[in-house]
Amino acid sequence: MTKAKLIEKKDNPELYRLVENLCISAGLSLPKIYIIDEAQPNAFATGRDPEHAVIAVTKGLLQKLERVELEGVIAHELSHIGNRDMLLQTVVVILVGIVAMVSNWFLRISFLGRGGRRDSRGSGGAILLIIGLGAAILAPIAATLLRLSISRKREFLADANGALLTRYPEGLARALEKISADPNPMKKPSNSTAHLFISSPFKGKQSRSWFTKLFLTHPPIEQRIKNLRGMKI
Repeated sequence: MTKAKLIEKKDNPELYRLVENLCISAGLSLPKIYIIDEAQPNAFATGRDPEHAVIAVTKGLLQKLERVELEGVIAHELSHIGNRDMLLQTVVVILVGIVAMVSNWFLRISFLGRGGRRDSRGSGGAILLIIGLGAAILAPIAATLLRLSISRKREFLADANGALLTRYPEGLARALEKISADPNPMKKPSNSTAHLFISSPFKGKQSRSWFTKLFLTHPPIEQRIKNLRGMKI
């Protein structure tokens, strides 16, 4: 979906060695490494477990970051792998789907029951129907908000763990500054993969209102940088 291309050590020895060294420090297996042909500096990690993981970085990231900054980004992505965040997100998505299905089933039962017992239930039946309708509508929304909240919390955790891995929080903080300030849009950003990236690929499309922030997959970059620079290592 991102048109990422698998590389070997001979294709980019410096990047390969950087990932290898951080994997040794983190006690992780070496993931497959991909490069995405995008000018926007960004990166993501995915995979069902540390033994079947991949890291993908854009060409823009390799071209625009200094080594310590790139190291901070890679450490962040390795932290996602070590924390099994992909597995956690999969479980959460499944649970959200189950909540939506149960809510839909409850809504159908409420309407069918209302239709079959219109006269006997009276006003009490109408109240139960309204409650059921409200629960059926709000439950999936609440489950989705919970999923997005977990996603944002895991980003904070990966930032902290990545900083501990490199012992240099400033590297990742500077990288996030450059990534957020870069004006290049991603050619074909996708909602289905946006949550994987270290920073949202939808440049300039994030609202600052508190309501919209509830539906963001990533916490505000400013808060992430503040937390990193407040770390004592």
